[in-house]
Amino acid sequence: MEPFKNLINRDTVARTGQHLRRAWPRFDHKRFAAQAATGLEDLEFKARAMQLADALEATLPADFNAACEVLETSLAPALAIDAQGEPMKLGEAADTGVAGWALWAVGEFVARRGVLDAAAAQRGLACLHAITQRFTAEFAIRPIIQKHPALSFDTLSQWLNDPSAHVRRLVSEGSRPRLPWGLRLQSLVVDPTPTLPLLRALQDDSSSYVRRSVANHLNDIAKDHPDLVAGWVRDHLIDAPDARSALLRHASRGLIKQGHAPTMAAWGLASGLKGDASLTLSAPRASVGGDMGLRVRLRSTARQPQLLVVDYAVHHVRANGSASPKVFKGWKLTLAPGEERMLEKRHSLKPVTTRTLYPGTHVIDLRVNGVALAEAAFELRA
Repeated sequence: MEPFKNLINRDTVARTGQHLRRAWPRFDHKRFAAQAATGLEDLEFKARAMQLADALEATLPADFNAACEVLETSLAPALAIDAQGEPMKLGEAADTGVAGWALWAVGEFVARRGVLDAAAAQRGLACLHAITQRFTAEFAIRPIIQKHPALSFDTLSQWLNDPSAHVRRLVSEGSRPRLPWGLRLQSLVVDPTPTLPLLRALQDDSSSYVRRSVANHLNDIAKDHPDLVAGWVRDHLIDAPDARSALLRHASRGLIKQGHAPTMAAWGLASGLKGDASLTLSAPRASVGGDMGLRVRLRSTARQPQLLVVDYAVHHVRANGSASPKVFKGWKLTLAPGEERMLEKRHSLKPVTTRTLYPGTHVIDLRVNGVALAEAAFELRA
């Protein structure tokens, strides 16, 4: 598989330089290419993007407004949105203008200049409005939000009715408190209130692309303000159309895994299982890179149907010998009165970039509507 870092390469540099020169004939594309491509193969992905941004700073006009005009003129056409409200696949658009991963560097340049004062922030936001329709500006907008929050939120409010789903998504995605890979907006981690009117306006957006961002934004907020999100779900589930219900379910996923009582109650999952549950594993031992089979038995003693969310937590052994639980989604089902149900699943033990698997005894506990009801253990070998 091609290394991820190679998404930005010497061809990326050459194409970007060509399009910038087309937009501004005085652009020193040779100097840009020399600075952007020097030692590029030795750099990881983010460092490559930052080096391209450095080269843009060295070669674009010193006047920020003029630099933004060059960048906007150099851009490829906006990415189309399909009938389901999803963006078409990202491409490099070699013949039509700057596009694809080069725009990470372009956004970084705009962010660096856009934080300098209010006028620069306003001009930078206008440029990001164009960039996000070709790639994404969710990372680039965050330093401007942090430095100029009032101006930024006024602009985001104006974008709520923008005809572009890319721009409307940026309203939500760019202001997420804990965006992965992005600058943490600590003031919004502490108090997410400024974003709530934006999310309220976008949660019934016609684009699934936008609604998914709103769900992820609410899930971010839930990490620090779980009761706020539980209340949001409770209030906005009333007479909710199917699309909003799906959004709220996705927004609740972390809290449901945790068994957060107000969230469980909002979804009608406040009651624990009336009956009994057991968990057995397919083998007493497994190796890193393999998998483990889970077999769950549920038996109802209730006189009414029971709506159940059945998840499981794997207590991964850490390097120091302690254990850290990670909850995995299992099943959502309705258990009929007196019914006995068997559920089976294979749990992968392949290493992933976000988690190292260490040998040792791993406990798995079964959680029904957030309550741990059974457990089993296996020995993981290297």
